[in-house]
This record gives sequence, C-alpha cells and structure tokens, in this order.
Amino acid sequence: MKKIGFLSFGHWTPSPHSQTRSASDSLLQAIDLAVAAEELGADGAYFRVHHFARQHASPFPLLAAIGARTSRIEIGTGVIDMRYENPLYMAEDAGAADLISGGRLQLGLSRGSPEQVVDGWRHFGYRPPEGGTDADLARAHTEELLDVLRGEGFAQPDPRPMFANPPGLLRIEPHSEGLRDRIWWGSGSNATAAWAAGLGMNLQSSTLKDDESGEPLHVQQRKQIEAYHEAWRAAGHTRTPRVSVSRSIFPLVDERDRAYFGRDRGSTDQIGYIDPSTRSIFGRSYAAEPDVLVKQLAEDEAVAAADTLLLTVPNQLGVDYNAHVVGSILTHVAPELGWR
Repeated sequence: MKKIGFLSFGHWTPSPHSQTRSASDSLLQAIDLAVAAEELGADGAYFRVHHFARQHASPFPLLAAIGARTSRIEIGTGVIDMRYENPLYMAEDAGAADLISGGRLQLGLSRGSPEQVVDGWRHFGYRPPEGGTDADLARAHTEELLDVLRGEGFAQPDPRPMFANPPGLLRIEPHSEGLRDRIWWGSGSNATAAWAAGLGMNLQSSTLKDDESGEPLHVQQRKQIEAYHEAWRAAGHTRTPRVSVSRSIFPLVDERDRAYFGRDRGSTDQIGYIDPSTRSIFGRSYAAEPDVLVKQLAEDEAVAAADTLLLTVPNQLGVDYNAHVVGSILTHVAPELGWR
C-alpha cells in the first residue's frame, strides 16, 4: 500500500489558454481540487510555496480552508522556503491550520530553490548568521520551529498579564499535539537527507536533486532514501518515518491526455544547473497508456522505496482535468502496482 496525493505549484497567468488566470482562480481551484481528490480516494493535497511569483506563496490560509472543506485527506506543503519564515509566527499558523483540519497537516520545509528576485529573504527582514549562508539561515529557522512545536514553555509570563496564565513558562499557542512528528524536509542531497533524519523529520524527495553519482534520478533517490533510513536508525528515533517522492505521471486514456502529454512518451532525465556550482538531475515525466505506465513505474526504485507518492499536477489545466488525471492513476495504475 502506498499513499498517493497531488502536488500543485499553483501557477496562474492571464493567458486565455489558462484555466487559472488570477490568484483568486488558483486558490479557489486548489480548494476544489482537494475536495475532488478526497472524493476520488486520494490521500493528500500538497502545495509548493514560491515568493515573488505568480504561484502559491502563503500556504496556511489555503491549507486551513481545505481542512475546513474536507474530512480525511492529508493537507501539506512541498515545500516552504524556511529562509523567509518567522519560526514562532509560523508555529502559530501551523498549529491553527492543523487544529482546523483535525490533525491532518503534513508540513514540508526546505532551504528553498532558485528565486524570482535576488536574495528575496532579505526583503522579509532576514539575514544569514555571521559567516553563514542562506542555507544556514533556513536550517536555523527550521531548528527553532522544531523546538517550538514540542509545546514546551519558554517565555517568561508578565507578572501582571491581561489574561490569567497557566503556571510556569508559556508556549506558543495554539499548540497542536503531534504536529512535530508531521514535519518533512525537502532534501536535494544525501547529506541533507541524513541531517533531516537526525532531527526526526520525514523526508521529501522531488523530481530534482543534486547529481551525486551520474546515475538515473530514481537510482540516486533510492540511495538517498537508504542514507536517510540509516541516519534515522543511528539517531535512535522510535517512530517509523515517512518518505515521499514526486513524479509527473500522465495516463493516456483519452484524446485530451494524448493532446496534452502524448509528446512526453519518450521523456528522459535531464542534467542542468540550478545555480553555477550545483549540477542537478531533473526527473523524467511518465506519459503512456496505463499498461505501459505500470511496467515503467515498477522499475522506479525510488517510488518503490517511498511510502508516499506525490503526483505533480498541471493546475492551469483546471480542476476537472486534474481530477481526471488523479482518478486515472488511482483507477488504472495504482491497483496494478499493488498500491491500492
């Protein structure tokens, strides 16, 4: 059995060819797609976070809205750029969204990706630590968030408070019990996967990672997952961690599918540079008839090693089409692979 969810970047553009021509379209359709995905039997609705872009940026209002409209599906991010975040305020937002959803929040974090603007996190008022990098900034914010989510008091109460306080030091409220165990780290390398394991975070591995061996993406990701599990065991954690991988998968079952994605049948991994110093490998798309997809995905070592699969969806094609894609995978592909 494998949990299957969708991952949306929430693009919008005023183009007449887009079904999401405004931020309002993108947000409202995200809620509708999550509702539709739950009705289809999917397990998760996840959203990417990008700043200064025509994409989803502030995730918690969206996640809370989805939590209020659904009852079962996991709601999450993949991922929040921690260079931009105030850990304490984020803990309040996350706690509220988790309580609204009844404890279904799965919060994916990371150092972030190449940006729309130069050092965008500076505009949010943040700086790397002395002698450190923006990656150090993200990790410091993440560690502070993890500490706060434990729910332990740390703030000295005012001796003359406006409202009566419980005894002892005060914690961030609202606190949602169990959320600390539902934090994920979006890792682009084996080393950061091991770092995340040491801190007790779950692992997200996307369709992009550092090219560390020259092997196909799915092989490198499988080795990354193995390194993560080894580090998890070494850290002595007692619970079972979760691991997700993201894939672009399009069953070609009707003429719409073939028109949109038929040309991707021969897709392969690509090599590129997301910054001048980092050679990266970008994963292929899977587009084929369902019986062919079953054979191809059965050979994907990372998908086999993960307990959760996130399907990247082309949100600009609208709710109905994306629900069709998710439904096609759940109906025609997942059962044949033993995922359902």
